[in-house]
Amino acid sequence: MSNISPEFKLIADWIAPNSRVLDLGCGDGALLSHLIERHDITGYGMEIDATKTIAAMNKGLNVIHSDLNRHDITHYFDESSFDYVIMTQALQVVSRPDELLDEMLAIGKQSIITFPNFGHWRNRAQLMFGGRMPETETLPYHWFDTPNIHMCTFKDFEKLCAEKGIEVVARTVVNSEHRSTLSMSIAPNLMGEVALYKIQRKK
Repeated sequence: MSNISPEFKLIADWIAPNSRVLDLGCGDGALLSHLIERHDITGYGMEIDATKTIAAMNKGLNVIHSDLNRHDITHYFDESSFDYVIMTQALQVVSRPDELLDEMLAIGKQSIITFPNFGHWRNRAQLMFGGRMPETETLPYHWFDTPNIHMCTFKDFEKLCAEKGIEVVARTVVNSEHRSTLSMSIAPNLMGEVALYKIQRKK
C-alpha cells in the first residue's frame, strides 16, 4: 500500500473506484499512484516542475509538463474528459484562480480543491496584534518570498462559487495536522486552517 499524506487520504475517500482523474500540480505523482493502486482509476497529471514531472513519469504515470497559469488545460483535454479534476494547495498560487475553476469544471464533472485559510484566528491575531503578515505552519513563508499571490478565506471561496454557479458538494475543514474538531464545525472560517472542497456546476 502506498504511503500518502493525511490530506491525500482525505481526498482519496472522495474518489469513486474506476474513475477518470486529472491531478493539477501533481508533484511526483504520489496521489495519482495511490489512486491507481487503491481505487483502480485512470489518471493523468500536470506539473510545472521538470524534476517532479520526471519523477512521476518514472513511476509510469501519464504527466504533462505544463504551467497552470497558461490556461491551456482545455487545449489538452476535451469537455467532461474526467470524473474528477484535483488541485491541492495551488489555488492561491495561480494567477487567475477564478478562470482556472472554469477550466477545471469544463473538463471535469467534479473538482476537488484544497487550500489554506487566511481567515484562521492565528492569522487574524498576527495582523491585529503584531501588525505583520502572518507566518504559520500552513502559511510558512515571509511576505517577500511567498508563492501565495491570491490568499483567501473559506467565505471568499464559497462566495466566488456562488457567483459562478458552482455547487459545493462536500467540504471538510481541518487543522494543520488534518484533523477536524467541534470548534471547526461551529466556526469553520475562524478555526479551520485548511479546507477540502468538492465542487460541481449547479444542475
